[in-house]
Amino acid sequence: HTLRRHLAEFGGVCLIVTHDPVEAVSLADRVLVLDDGRVLQDEPPAEVTRHPRSPWVARMLGRNAWPGTATADGLELAGGGRLVVAEPLAPGTEALAVIAPEAVSVHREKPTGSPRNVWPGTVREITSGGSRLRLLITSDRAPDLVAEITPQAAADLGIADGTEVWTGVKATEVTVVPL
Repeated sequence: HTLRRHLAEFGGVCLIVTHDPVEAVSLADRVLVLDDGRVLQDEPPAEVTRHPRSPWVARMLGRNAWPGTATADGLELAGGGRLVVAEPLAPGTEALAVIAPEAVSVHREKPTGSPRNVWPGTVREITSGGSRLRLLITSDRAPDLVAEITPQAAADLGIADGTEVWTGVKATEVTVVPL
């Protein structure tokens, strides 16, 4: 907070070097992402968050990132499986599907309704992040998936390490970025 206030009052240019992606996107007007000395992205923080240009950048920002090849209605995932998206790219385009953990719904029984992407899975890890829990969910039908839920939802669902669950992601919650 103190640094943000100081930067707002500072009239010059300030370069902040950090390994904390949350700090970078919350303080900066522009974010320059380097990997092995190579520029991956140089854009406003919101653009880096919405459209990460590599699986590494997406994961660094806490997003699910699945590479694959565009199809008429989504993505054929590199690790196996299919993903339906609301705004598909031209078929054959190599792309990255980005899904925010908070966009993943978690259920104990197969959900019905609007999610176009539904998979069974197993909770493999639970970590606390502020007022939310992050669940690592593995499945033989999709790549590993991180979901974010409230502690109350976890209690209501009886979530523990090893719990069998169903996950759902609406097609409108998937951002597809060409690689």
